[in-house]
This record gives sequence, C-alpha cells and structure tokens, in this order.
Amino acid sequence: MSRIGKQPIPVPVGVKVDLQDQLITVTGTKGTLKRNIISDIEVTVQDNVISVSNRVENTKVNAFRGLTRTLINNMITGVADGFKKVLIIEGVGYKASVSGSVLTLNVGFSDPKDFMLPNEVKATVEGNTKIVLESIDKELLGLTASKIRQIRKPEPYKGKGIRYDNEVIIKKVGKSGTK
Repeated sequence: MSRIGKQPIPVPVGVKVDLQDQLITVTGTKGTLKRNIISDIEVTVQDNVISVSNRVENTKVNAFRGLTRTLINNMITGVADGFKKVLIIEGVGYKASVSGSVLTLNVGFSDPKDFMLPNEVKATVEGNTKIVLESIDKELLGLTASKIRQIRKPEPYKGKGIRYDNEVIIKKVGKSGTK
C-alpha cells in the first residue's frame, strides 16, 4: 500500500476543486490548474478533503496513487501560495537581466544567451546574479529552472556557472605544480 496515497488532502479556504470524470480543476487566488487522472485511480472530494484510492489493486496502480496524491497536493499549494525557485550565477562578469518574458544571460559566451520563459513562469533578477522564478505549476517551474541551469552548468574547479540556491558544488583540487 502507498503510504503517501492514503493520506487525505485538506483543501484550504479560497481554493475550489472541481472534478469531472477524470479531469480535476483546482482554482485559487493565484490561478487555475487542470490535470487528467489515469482511469485506474479514483479521486473523491467530500467536506473540503480530497481522497485518492485505487480502482484496481496492483503495485503499479498503487505507485500511481501516491503520485496522483502528490500532484493534486502540489496543484492546491500552487494556486493558494505559489512556488519559488532561486538560481545563483557565479563567475566574474556573469550576470542576468529580464525584459518581459525574455531572460538574457551573460555567462562567459561570446554572445549573450536569450531564454524565452513560459507564460506561466515569472522571473525577477536581484543584484544581477540572483534569478528568482515564480509559478503556480511546480512541474513547469522545475523544468524551466533546469533548462536555465543547463545553459552553463557549474564547473567543479572554480564553481563558475548557474546553480540552484541550495545546491552545493564540491570543488576539485587543480593540478599541483611540479618542483
């Protein structure tokens, strides 16, 4: 049995959950999210509590039960509070700027790299080296942050590049000089 899938999901005040067949729609103060649920999973809403259960008992469906519960919980948290991801740029002369939905990165290439942000993701740059991404969709936010990080991954000798705020780069020792 899935331990995560068994837990009920409380629906906070101000969040509306609508369930039609296998489509769940969650609406809150920050926006609306929709997701299709696989047919082997049954979702019920009673008294501002969402329950997820299996229609068929097997290991695969049980794993999807836990996944579905987590995805619905992330939808509720997203429309109520939103999600935030912070990226740090390290390196001499490395900087970022945002103009509308275009994030411009100067990270050691001969030309600046432009990154088109999805409509659902908002970016702000603090102090030229700190990128703050905000969205109600946790999945899209993580994917966007990962794509931005891929432009210049942190290198292991000096740590130059784009990294997550909570990421620790273990630095390697360089070559030692011969005597």
